[in-house]
Amino acid sequence: MTKIFFCDKPEDKINKASTMKPEILITGQGRKIAYHQTKGKGAGIVFLGGFSSDMEGSKAIYLENWAKENGRPFIRFDYSGHGQSSEKFIDGSIGDWAEDAFEIISHLTSEPQILVGSSMGGWIAFLMAKRIPNHILGIIGIAAAPDFTEDIIWNKMDDMMRATLTRSNVVYIQNDYGEPYPITKKLIDDGRNNLVMRDLLEIPFPVRLFHGSADQDVKIDVSLDLIDHINGSDVELTVVKNADHRFSSEKCLELICNSISSIISQKI
Repeated sequence: MTKIFFCDKPEDKINKASTMKPEILITGQGRKIAYHQTKGKGAGIVFLGGFSSDMEGSKAIYLENWAKENGRPFIRFDYSGHGQSSEKFIDGSIGDWAEDAFEIISHLTSEPQILVGSSMGGWIAFLMAKRIPNHILGIIGIAAAPDFTEDIIWNKMDDMMRATLTRSNVVYIQNDYGEPYPITKKLIDDGRNNLVMRDLLEIPFPVRLFHGSADQDVKIDVSLDLIDHINGSDVELTVVKNADHRFSSEKCLELICNSISSIISQKI
């Protein structure tokens, strides 16, 4: 079995905000999306998780607690096939998960939101920037991984794996942190329909990118390419020495929250 090329490490499940059951949004496709929503005033925050992650990770909970302390609206949710939402992970794709995010934002928010995207969530955030730019106040990308199905997974598969995927529609890649990941032909094909790094990204609002120098899952080159690829007047990249892909130390989490405050203050 081939070692994993791309992995969103499971986050620590600490400092949970509550043990309440999530609310459920039924999408136009009939998927049941589990979410927690914090009420507040003004610009809100929507957390977009990573590949095979869920909304109970340390970043999502930390941001939720920060939002409560500052009276800000906040939403964390599980994509279909993730966490407490319906469907099977193996049946999902980037387009499905982007649609889940679109429905959450469209149905549960009114004012422009700050999207905080972790890893794959960064890709989802930029898909939202193309689809609903007027509904976004800013984007914060944490080790953002746009186009990872093509540039990280497919490009590093050997000929045997590609042949197996074409023949069987799925290959299983070893995951050092849990069960092997199923990588489906649907995931790869649908990823190609949602690439954002092949044309300039026109971004009319602030973008704050964060990356750890010790990230072994999404190399810092991805963020460097992204900052060059974005056509916008307010784009910044912060590199934190020795931070890994989780980017969830106290210092890293404070940096994220400070960037949220900065984006909000620009609009006041």
